[in-house]
Amino acid sequence: MAELTEKQREKLMECTDFEQLLEIEYGKRGEPAREKFESDAEMYCLAECLKDERASAGLSQEEFALKLGTEKSVISKIENGNLDIQLSSLLNIFHSLGKRISFSIV
Repeated sequence: MAELTEKQREKLMECTDFEQLLEIEYGKRGEPAREKFESDAEMYCLAECLKDERASAGLSQEEFALKLGTEKSVISKIENGNLDIQLSSLLNIFHSLGKRISFSIV
């Protein structure tokens, strides 16, 4: 993100909630920069959830990769948000950990 202007810094100091902060930093909902931020944030949260579930199952990335029939590098890329995978693959990954994914449309 580019350096904040003086006006943006002043607005930041007046923020009373997180939504205002996001609007100053990334724009209003629906604007391209904000949509990218929201998408990246969701992918980060999902990747962190996968890391936590894998660790809770007592599996290293290498062990988990073997269980899924893939390479450790693939698991690493998924957990770091560097690999865009199909929904069916994501469902299978969590299913292999004994977990289900549910979605909410908001």
